[in-house]
Amino acid sequence: MVIFASVLGLAVGSFLNVVIYRVPRSQSVVSSPSACPVCSARIKGYDNIPVISWLLLRGKCRNCNVAIPARYPIVEISTVFFFGVVAWKFDTTNLRVIFLLAAFLYLAAITIALALIDLETHTLPNAIVLPSYVVGIVLLTLSGYLNSDYRAIIRAIVGGTVMWLLYLAMALMYPDGMGFGDVKFAGVLGLFLGYLGWDVLVTGAFAAFVLGGIFAVSLIVLRKTNMKSGIPFGPWMLAGAWLGVFFGPPIVQSYLSIFSPSTGI
Repeated sequence: MVIFASVLGLAVGSFLNVVIYRVPRSQSVVSSPSACPVCSARIKGYDNIPVISWLLLRGKCRNCNVAIPARYPIVEISTVFFFGVVAWKFDTTNLRVIFLLAAFLYLAAITIALALIDLETHTLPNAIVLPSYVVGIVLLTLSGYLNSDYRAIIRAIVGGTVMWLLYLAMALMYPDGMGFGDVKFAGVLGLFLGYLGWDVLVTGAFAAFVLGGIFAVSLIVLRKTNMKSGIPFGPWMLAGAWLGVFFGPPIVQSYLSIFSPSTGI
């Protein structure tokens, strides 16, 4: 399953490059074939093979020789790795978790797309965020139903609601520091994190502010930005969420052990 997910990631990564380029420009990701954005020449199938075609073309368009950004193969390779790690994380030998795996592979895919879009445009497009509610609710509900884990479904709903309300409150209190795109996406992350557990939800939500704060302070200290500069928060929401997914339980246990240390002789 890890190998299958990795191969799937290669194909998905190629599609994500289309999403990352077209969605911020309000272009369809399915109706028009891939083409060079400079000369508009249609990209042939043999020039559209993930990673390999970029290497064979030496990073240039076959028709006009314009440079093809290295971001394209990087996105494809990153998706391969990401999908493989997610498949390894979950018990893929149990068919009852197939919908859970599908849900988090989907989250991995939109993580890459939204992080790069937010870094480039400082937006989290509704075209990706809003459908994620439907995908998350459907896949997580099916997973909970197959495993008779109805508490997980309830946690997902509560987690999504709490995260949405938390970010909404911050956006209303400090509109210059929190956008409504972050608010809408917080609900999506709350669904996924809440399904896995309260410890995952708390870690994922809190880690976003810790990581984002460290990054912002570092930039200010290095004089790369100032207090009035806008810093995209979406990538830190995503980084915090995945930190919660992979390390939430041990982080919470370590934190709690500080206040209830074991005694010995």
